[in-house]
Amino acid sequence: MLAGDPASLSGAPQAPPTTLVIFGAGGDLTKRLLMPALYNLSAAKLLDDRFRVIGVDRLDGNDETFRQKQSDTITGFLADRSDRSAALDETAWTWLRGRLAYIQGDLQDPRTYQAIAWRLNESAQDQGQANCVFYLAVADRFFGPIIDHLAAENLLREGEAAFRRVVIEKPFGHDLASARALNQRILKVLDEKQIFRIDHFLGKETVQNIMALRFSNGLFEPLWQRDHIDHVQITALETVGVESRARFYENTGALRDMVPNHIFQLLAMTAMEPPTSFSADAVRTEKAKVIDALHPLDPAQAVERVVRGQYAAGTLRGQQLRGYREEPGVAPDSHTETYVALKLFIDNWRWAGVPFYLRTGKRTHTRKTEIAITFKQAPYALFRDTPVERLTPNILTLHIQPREGASLQFSAKIPGPVVHLGGVRMDFSYADYFGSSNNTGYETLLYDVFTGDNTLFQRADNIEAGWSAVQPVLDAWAADRGELYPYSAGTAGPIQADRLLMRDGRQWMKLT
Repeated sequence: MLAGDPASLSGAPQAPPTTLVIFGAGGDLTKRLLMPALYNLSAAKLLDDRFRVIGVDRLDGNDETFRQKQSDTITGFLADRSDRSAALDETAWTWLRGRLAYIQGDLQDPRTYQAIAWRLNESAQDQGQANCVFYLAVADRFFGPIIDHLAAENLLREGEAAFRRVVIEKPFGHDLASARALNQRILKVLDEKQIFRIDHFLGKETVQNIMALRFSNGLFEPLWQRDHIDHVQITALETVGVESRARFYENTGALRDMVPNHIFQLLAMTAMEPPTSFSADAVRTEKAKVIDALHPLDPAQAVERVVRGQYAAGTLRGQQLRGYREEPGVAPDSHTETYVALKLFIDNWRWAGVPFYLRTGKRTHTRKTEIAITFKQAPYALFRDTPVERLTPNILTLHIQPREGASLQFSAKIPGPVVHLGGVRMDFSYADYFGSSNNTGYETLLYDVFTGDNTLFQRADNIEAGWSAVQPVLDAWAADRGELYPYSAGTAGPIQADRLLMRDGRQWMKLT
């Protein structure tokens, strides 16, 4: 498992020689994340000299036009950096550019896969390697057909000295039944160890640091349980709206898009038991146990403990923003949620009785992903005869984006002759301690795929447990139970989400 900025990873071993076949090579994911990540891995010299990329898409093109488009992609990636300090590493990009190839073809046409087979055979003969990773950067309706075609062309069979792996993007299913059906379909032709169900959140340094923070520090782990923790909040909010994704989002919504995958992975990393080792199976087993232990919501709880919202017209930093139903491609009477908040419990010894509050949404006034662990208050009796009115809550916050790091909030005495307490905060920032990074988060994940490390990828049981936990909510909404609350774009979400915590005597972390 790779960690850190790729520019500083020259000490890590090179990944084995691999041909990466990207289905959907002309799409946004390849442009924004995959190609910049490959460029960073090239700059860090973590790719073998026999590394190759074959892009596959229905768009017209050839090897040279594909290379030029990706050159434009890298130039744009570096220009968009917030500090504008990155210069193109000409050597790294020239090396990678010369290893790009392109196949134009229909993903439903067997001839496309015959062309892929021919290219792979050519690579095996010329380069002396037959390792291959197939990356499905396509709409989820193509997942099953692509894997079926690869199997029919005998492209998934591993040899004694060669691996064949498949990377599958989300959404992995749309509910419990479809996730099970997709798992059954692909496991007919693939072993679990060949399947890498990817979640880009897990490429974030702070997410990976959760395990390091907990299990390498005697300060935290003894307190990481119900006797000391009052509640946990997990937040993943965005300022952007649906943008050009209306076709996808109308059939998905905030719950399906974020909760069974991103949010539950953050929850699992936070709440898991210490694994017996950092091997992939040990870590993934403990994560799966957490999701499987989520208390099932009955029909009433699926309404009472869940708030769904949809953004209406509003303003953000002086800019007028249209409502979700006014977005291009969205039905004028759409009931698709763009915000969801949930209250869940984990039925195990460590977390019994500790509520986990989750929220995710679009068009809020702040872009923020964080995990906030609120510890129980110290007894107030000592301060009864002082001017101290209340104690500052002790909160450990893990900041995932946009600023990666951690902060700890606690009370301290204000200087002076009288006992007054003030809230103070200690901050740790990855950028301050380890320097800024131009990585996308996919560097770690791609490197792990090439080296065969499944630790940060979801297993079939983890996927199905996540869908099982939210299925009662989907069933309630399908039966038209539970209100859809509007909230103005540029705000923190619907007021009903605040009330979800207020009735427990708690409140959401402030979005600053």
